[in-house]
Amino acid sequence: MVHSSRLAEILFVGLCDKIGFPEEVAIRRCLLDLREMIKIPICLQRGALVISTGSYREGFRLKSCDLDFMRWPCKCKLINDMSQLGMYNTSKHDIIMMEDFDVPPGFVRLRLLTPTRDIYLLSSLVTVNGEAYLSSSLWREINFLSMASDKSFEHNNIHIHGPCTSGSDKIFEFDHAVGFASIIWPKQMRAWFDRCQRQSWPPVQMLQILLKNGLHCVPIGSKIVSTSNELEWRLSFSIAEQRLVFIMNHIQFLCYGLLKIFLKEIFNYKEEPLLCSYYMKTTMFWMIQQGHLRWCPNNLLDCLWKCFNYLIHCVYRENFPNFFIPQNNMFINSVVGGARKSLLKQLYQYYKMGVSCLLLSPTLRSILEPALCSPSFVLSSAEERFIGVADIDMWCRTEISNNFLPYRNIPDWYLYLKSIEKLSSFSLSPYQILGIQYATAETLVHLAFAVANASVSCTQKHVYLLDRINCNMIKLAAKLFPMSNLVYLALYYYRTAQYDKTLHTVTLCKQRLSQDFNLYCKTFDRQRYHEVVGNLPLSKRMKQSWVIDINLNNALHFIEELDLEQTLSLQNGTVILLIPPIVVIEMLSVLSHYRLGNRSQSLQSVTDLKTLLLNDDDGKYVPSRSRDISWQILGICKNTVGDFEGALWSFEESLMMEPFHEIWKATERRIRHVAQQLNINVRYIIEKGSLVYAYSIHAS
Repeated sequence: MVHSSRLAEILFVGLCDKIGFPEEVAIRRCLLDLREMIKIPICLQRGALVISTGSYREGFRLKSCDLDFMRWPCKCKLINDMSQLGMYNTSKHDIIMMEDFDVPPGFVRLRLLTPTRDIYLLSSLVTVNGEAYLSSSLWREINFLSMASDKSFEHNNIHIHGPCTSGSDKIFEFDHAVGFASIIWPKQMRAWFDRCQRQSWPPVQMLQILLKNGLHCVPIGSKIVSTSNELEWRLSFSIAEQRLVFIMNHIQFLCYGLLKIFLKEIFNYKEEPLLCSYYMKTTMFWMIQQGHLRWCPNNLLDCLWKCFNYLIHCVYRENFPNFFIPQNNMFINSVVGGARKSLLKQLYQYYKMGVSCLLLSPTLRSILEPALCSPSFVLSSAEERFIGVADIDMWCRTEISNNFLPYRNIPDWYLYLKSIEKLSSFSLSPYQILGIQYATAETLVHLAFAVANASVSCTQKHVYLLDRINCNMIKLAAKLFPMSNLVYLALYYYRTAQYDKTLHTVTLCKQRLSQDFNLYCKTFDRQRYHEVVGNLPLSKRMKQSWVIDINLNNALHFIEELDLEQTLSLQNGTVILLIPPIVVIEMLSVLSHYRLGNRSQSLQSVTDLKTLLLNDDDGKYVPSRSRDISWQILGICKNTVGDFEGALWSFEESLMMEPFHEIWKATERRIRHVAQQLNINVRYIIEKGSLVYAYSIHAS
């Protein structure tokens, strides 16, 4: 392939912008590490550990990223030799034998050795020659039905895909696998360890970590047609693969991302996919371990094409060896016959096109086209590009706010606090310390509202004491993390009818939220941020200038005015409302002034909120995903002050926005209510998920 190092360097810099700079990727990973550590006590209490895997966990934030999870029961212990039986207490654990004879490479059978009371295990057992074996198909089906019936789990289009239960939410596609964990590696893995030691990749220290972390068995049989497929379980190396991705240098990580973009936007754009992202990851492992490539920015295209050549070679041979167990041909019974010939022809066609084939990808075209169109085009190298404090803080703020903890009930929140307290004594990175503060603040806020909800039947004395405790928890949360957390205190004051305190807190919040150096969305003023807080320590920058959405758990009651939205949003599968702080502040100003009889101030706050929504074209204060709930809140405020026609118009605007929060049923009800007040009939067409709605309004 003919190319220049200039194009390779331009592609490298462009991919850093699209995929992430080294510091950015490191922040993503360390904060997800923290989130999983915090959740461990909850998982242990429920008897099953859960880890995140897949592209998102590896550090990618591409549109095609999926959220993958691996879950396994804590009490089930796997062994591969009867001599290991003494390692576990058979009265507390279910002992399962991994049998790897008479099965294809990379697969095992699971034989239950001890009696069990676990309903999932009992329902998955089949008897063969007097022995109890776990059926992978029964196990997979049972866990699918369990997840499909879980109303607290947000999902759409849920189905079985390979060993996983798959589906999608508003942002991600997900795969959720339920298997078994083993800290004991099967004997067939000996060859892999020997190969890694010979090739010196991964390093010996990492090999020891991988040994300690173990592997999993997931419920799927081989593609070899056999009557025993039901008893076969595939060995999964998800944790090992994740760690191997983590030790890639940044050029290797970007090349891996480049392969994923190529697969998603070019190769699988129209065709029925024969190749998947896992093949791209495996290709990277093989190419890195062979050690023949020079991984540097000006050699990125050459590295890509060597990986591409390896893929073509595997298709030509009809053999794609698994990195951990090469005897496991992942192409078997899939890339064969006519499908193989078509795949080989397509791959070779792209290979012959050279760099120009990358232009078929919208993402890569936006990077390469300026350089190809203008020989004089110059883009500063990654080494020359200045990564400022504002960039790092934006990456950190985004990751922290996107990785909220799954709140459920009061005991869970206490466990979170206990886990956070324990982790606080560990050696953590500065970003993880901020993550600890955020998790603590979020937990305290939601715990306070949960306690308030539970105290309805208490005596007046207890209600007073709990009110003081709740206020103190929310005030502590406001001190721990960004100033926007003070909005929760205003919400609590309004909920408890302390309207003067609400307005005082609202005024304070407005002053802080109006600062021109606040860090909230990508369009913030970076220069002012550098000037005002750039020289401050990270924790002080966070407290003085970071703004994060108000996160209302739909399982909790916050204020009466939003009960309808929360209830119907939760029924539609949305677990939280994400509301811009300035919108909540204006809403509380309207409602509090109205309750106190200050009509002119209440109307002025309505006007301020309307002006904000009409003029915020760049999403500086109200991101696109929050515009549906923001217009809804304006409608609620207008309805409260008696502007019914304005309320109707605002609710219509809410329906025209992206239905991120799934509140369209609530909007429908509010439109009907306003129509009754106006004494008009409203005919409209509402289709869930559609961005176009039609109305016909006429007098009755």
